[in-house]
Formats: sequence, C-alpha cells, structure tokens
Amino acid sequence: MTITDAPPRPATRWPDRLAPLAAGWLGLWGVLALLATITGAGYPFGANDPYGDVNLLRLVPVRFGPPLFAALLLTAAVAALAMSRPANRQSRPSRTLLAGYGWAVAAFLALVVPDGRVLVMLGYAPMLIIGAPFGWPPVDYSEIFTWALFARFAAVIGGLLLAGAVLVWQRRTAEACVACGRGDGERGWTTPAAAARWGRWAVGVAAAIPLAYAVTRFAWAVGVPLGISREFLTEMQDNGAVWAGLGLGAFATVGAVLTLGLVQRWGERFPRWMVGLAGRRVPVKLAVIPATLVAVAVTAATLGLMGDPQFWTLGGEGFNLASGPMLLWPAWGPALGLATYAYHLRRRGACRRCGRG
Repeated sequence: MTITDAPPRPATRWPDRLAPLAAGWLGLWGVLALLATITGAGYPFGANDPYGDVNLLRLVPVRFGPPLFAALLLTAAVAALAMSRPANRQSRPSRTLLAGYGWAVAAFLALVVPDGRVLVMLGYAPMLIIGAPFGWPPVDYSEIFTWALFARFAAVIGGLLLAGAVLVWQRRTAEACVACGRGDGERGWTTPAAAARWGRWAVGVAAAIPLAYAVTRFAWAVGVPLGISREFLTEMQDNGAVWAGLGLGAFATVGAVLTLGLVQRWGERFPRWMVGLAGRRVPVKLAVIPATLVAVAVTAATLGLMGDPQFWTLGGEGFNLASGPMLLWPAWGPALGLATYAYHLRRRGACRRCGRG
C-alpha cells in the first residue's frame, strides 16, 4: 500500500465557490421566472409594480418580462457553471464571449433591476426596526416589505455573485491569482501609495454628495423650508414625512462620515472610545463589503432616476436647493466604488493564497 501526500488545500477557497453559488442562485430564480411565464402570475415588475415608476423595467411589457428573465437567468446560470471549469479548455473567443455576457447580466441584475427602492430601504431600515415595537412610524409593513422589494434584493445578490464569478474567471484566464488578482507584475496605479493618492479625491466626492443631500433634510426637521415652500413644509410636518426625511438625512450623514473613514486612521484602527476594540485593526472586509453594497445601491438608484424624464428638468426650471443635490448623484456611486477599491488596495496586504503582496 502506497501512501501519497494529498495536494495542499488553498488557504482561501471562496473564489472557487462563487461560480457554483451564482449558478444555483440564478438557476433558482430562472425557474421561478419560467413558472411565471407559464402561469402568468408572480411577475413583480413593470405594470405589476405600484412603485416602479422610476424603474427602467417599466418600459418592458408585462407579457414579455417573465420569459425575458427566464431566458436571461437560466443562460446566465449555465454560463456560471461553465466558468467553474478550467479556463484552458475553451478557446479565447468563447472565453471573451462568456465573460462579456456574464458582466452584462451582472450589471443588469445589480444596477438596473433594483432602482431606488433598495437604497431607500437601506436608509429606512434602522428606523423601521427600532420603531416597530413602539408602533412608529405608523406604516403598514405589509405594504413596505413586498414581493417586488424582495425580488429587487434577490437581483442584487444574483448580480454580485455573478460579477464575482466572472472576476475570478478572468483572473484565472489571465493566469493571475484568483483571490487577489495579482500577476507577475503590478500596475503602478494599484500600488498602496498610488491608491492612497487617488483614493483621497474619490473619498472627498463620495462624502460631499450625501452631506449636501442631508443638509436640506435637517433644515426641514428644524422648520426651515430650504428649497421648498412653507406650505409644503407644513404639510410634511402634519403627515410625518419630515421625520422620515430626517431619518434619511441621518443615514446619509453616517454614510458620509464612514466614507471619510476610508482615508482616516480610525478607519484602520478602532478608536479609543470603542471599549474592547480600541486600538485593534479594523478588518478590511468590515469596511469594503458595506461600502460596496451602498455603492451598488446608489448607482442603481441613480440609473432609475435618470430613466425618469422629470430628472432632467432638475437642471432647468425644476432646479431648487431641495432637488439640486440629486443632480450630483451620478457621481456618488462611482466615487464611492473607487474610494472603496482604493481602501482595499491600501490595506489588502499579502495574499494568503498566492503569497504576493
């Protein structure tokens, strides 16, 4: 009997799991879309979505939506399975086509399907969770947590899983490390020193935009009709909308402060006032994952707004101090994404899988 050593297991195994996870998730929702095609029920977008007026899917007739999603999701699931195979078994054109299709579907699911509902829900979630036991805010939760909202979050998850699978696939194709993306040579702009320089600019833009939005909401909360009429402010005070705006303003301010942490010392080491954590190293993923999700949500919300003809009137006759900050939104998501990537490049250190770094 001959005993041989087993091959070493990779120190980081998550890249190998992304493609199967994406295939399973997309396949599940593809089957649900196929059932909606057959039964004619369950499609949550377009004319079936009462809150879909700023969603680009409103342009797709309901009868075409389910078969479109079924075809898109099922073929994307097959593509994700193909990405789990060794890259050298396929020709270069087929690899390029596979990666291009994967990125296109990932962008559609993560950025086009969600619209602003995902971002709004992220902003309202703390207030809804804390206030639920006390019956405040006085809303019908069944009208908030709907099938359409759940489908939006499911699309984001599917898009991010597929994007991760494609990224790993391209790294493997380029013979780079599938975990960190490093190859034999590292481009200058990805070095920690370079990322620190251009990352500061990205952080400044990504923090300033939500603060400009928050200023108007804080002004309304203290009774200052900044950008709106006194009558409209009184109406919002009567129906409680001003406090919902305060919640969104607080969420935007917290997000701006946390964005600044991407270039501050306390974004790398927990500050002294955090008992039990003071001085400890901030895990890179603790900052990167939430910031990435917010960047995706902001970009999706912006695309939904830009698909609304009324958005383009904000720069003309519709411009005021209340709506003006929304004109900056197209730069917010990309800036936050770049700021997050710069933070990742600065702090990622040596790769546990390939040892580069």
